[in-house]
Amino acid sequence: MSALTITARDATTGPVLEIAGDLDYDHAPRLRQAVTALSLEPGQRLVLDLSRIRFCDSSGITALIVARNHAVAAQAEIALAAVPDNTIRILRIVGLDRVFTIHADVDTATAHRPATKRP
Repeated sequence: MSALTITARDATTGPVLEIAGDLDYDHAPRLRQAVTALSLEPGQRLVLDLSRIRFCDSSGITALIVARNHAVAAQAEIALAAVPDNTIRILRIVGLDRVFTIHADVDTATAHRPATKRP
């Protein structure tokens, strides 16, 4: 198992979290903490770059759902980018590929500014 690293950066669409390593029981709490510490504005898009995820278990999936719930509560969007094949397979099996917007890469996920949501 490899340690989880999370690197945050800003894009025109909103924050991007680059996640690398194992998103598992031991490390998923770090992602949950990083996401819930983000201050999201309505209409922004949180992008989770999963291109360097090596392994994802049910705790990792739960952390992704926590990230989605945090974005929805802030009236923001969430997108997953560069999801590895083994993780996309899990998302499809549990139906989360219909819940998350999934992009081939971060450039695509951050290419268009989300529309501002009005109350």
